[in-house]
Amino acid sequence: MFTGIVMDKGCVRSIEKSGDTRVVIETGFDPGKIDIGASISCSGTCLTVVERGNDGGTNWFAVDVSEETFSKTSLGQWKPGATVNLEKSLRVGDEIGGHIVLGHVDGVATIENITEEGESLRYMFKAPDDLARFIAPKGSITLDGVSLTVNEVEGSSFGVNIIPHTQEVTTFGEATKGQKINLEIDVLARYVARLQETKA
Repeated sequence: MFTGIVMDKGCVRSIEKSGDTRVVIETGFDPGKIDIGASISCSGTCLTVVERGNDGGTNWFAVDVSEETFSKTSLGQWKPGATVNLEKSLRVGDEIGGHIVLGHVDGVATIENITEEGESLRYMFKAPDDLARFIAPKGSITLDGVSLTVNEVEGSSFGVNIIPHTQEVTTFGEATKGQKINLEIDVLARYVARLQETKA
C-alpha cells in the first residue's frame, strides 16, 4: 500500500529479457534499507525487489516484470535512461500525505494536452472509457504513482494541475503530449460504484 507521494526519481539502468523481464533501477534509496521481497511503487506499478546493491557509489535495485504487467501498464515504454517515480510501501504510523494507493494499475491514460497556468501546468488526460465513470471533479486519482486531484471531467477526459514542486520531484516535469501514463482510480470510488451496482 502507498500514498502517491513520490520519494525518489529513479533511472532505468538496464532491461534484460529472460522469461520475465528484469529491470534494474538506479535510486537514491539506501539498498541496505531495502528488503528482498519488498514492494516499491515504480511509476504507479507495485513491483517486488529481487536484488539490490551499490556499484561504484550508485545505489540500485532490480525487479522482475511479467508480460501481464507490461500488457496492462505503460512499462513497455521504459528504456535505459528512462526516469521512474519511486515510492516505498507505507508503514504503520507513516503520514498519509496523498491518498490510499494500492499500486494496482487499472488502465493506461494518454496525455491529450499540456498548457501553462501561471507557474503550474494543466494536463488533460484521456482515460479508458470503462474507467471514466470512476473519475470525479475534486476526487483523487493516481497517475504514474503520483496522487493528484482531478480539476474537471469532460466525458472520458479529465484535467489536473501540476505545481512546480511536483514537476520537479516527479517525471511530470518531462512528460509530453501523447505519452501513456499509468492510471489507478481511487479505491473508494471503486467500492462506492460496486455498492451502487449491488443495490440496483
